[in-house]
Amino acid sequence: MESGKRRMPASETSGATALRAGVRGTIGAMAMSGMRQAATSLGLVHTVPPEAVLERTVPGLFRLVPQERHQAMIEFVHWAYGAGGGAFFGLLPRAVRERPWAGPAYGVAIWGVFEAGIAPLLGVPRRRGTAVERCVLLADHLLYGIVVAASPWPHRD
Repeated sequence: MESGKRRMPASETSGATALRAGVRGTIGAMAMSGMRQAATSLGLVHTVPPEAVLERTVPGLFRLVPQERHQAMIEFVHWAYGAGGGAFFGLLPRAVRERPWAGPAYGVAIWGVFEAGIAPLLGVPRRRGTAVERCVLLADHLLYGIVVAASPWPHRD
């Protein structure tokens, strides 16, 4: 042990790691939102997954929230989902998290789990997007994974 530094119990360390990874997950989801805004503006993506999920699962909420606030609601839900995904990444074994491929692989896995598992469970209609749209959504999930796996200074997760 270094002088002057106390060693934290493993439970505190994993909790702090998950919290920091959750913050990175939020930031990653925000970065995805920016990428999706550009892709939507360019006509490459028509309906983003968080919007489709909310329209399907809580249509009454959309009726309660003024139309001009829908986009903010969609973003906040997406950021919360990103935080949860980031926290889960932080709970993975350190030996996995430290691999250079871990972040991008995790981002792709999150996308695959949503497409193959979560969307069908929620009854979200299967997306029949173009190859370009699917590539854009894959790219933004790669970005998410890269951000989630980035260890912030001065900490080393």
